[in-house]
Amino acid sequence: MVTTAALLDDAFNRIESTSTEALGNLSRDELAERPGGNNSIAWLVWHLARVQDDHIADACDGAQAWIVDGWHERFDLPVPVEDTGYGHSSEQVDSVVASADLLAGYLRAVTERTRRYIATLRDEDLGRIVDERWDPPASLAVRLISVIADGLQHAGQAAYVRGIITNRGGR
Repeated sequence: MVTTAALLDDAFNRIESTSTEALGNLSRDELAERPGGNNSIAWLVWHLARVQDDHIADACDGAQAWIVDGWHERFDLPVPVEDTGYGHSSEQVDSVVASADLLAGYLRAVTERTRRYIATLRDEDLGRIVDERWDPPASLAVRLISVIADGLQHAGQAAYVRGIITNRGGR
């Protein structure tokens, strides 16, 4: 029997697997490339992981892996610790430089936390309001779907940028 938790788990796993494939064996320089001035693979994967980490922690009244597990120290980015990348300038996008291993490790840690949280959910939990700042206020279901949609879009963008970078060099 397919459950809501199983569907959510599958969606978050797809974000991680698509992102990890996009990172592949690219160098830090390749991950930081911005073809056409668009976002880099490093920024896209960092941002989608940061948003997931932030939003899931908020939804479950928990802590972010970024902070409590010291990922912000490992990345050592010139942005405030609470920054998720939303509204970043071109210079801020350029500042997100990291190895594929570091990016994949952070995303894996965030996905594991997300999966543990999802495993605790019951269908009746999905209607709980998690953000009053919206009209109408956002329920847990709306927040989870929003994070999934954002994550899959950015993972797809990262895969597209990877294709540009790797096809250009005849790889």
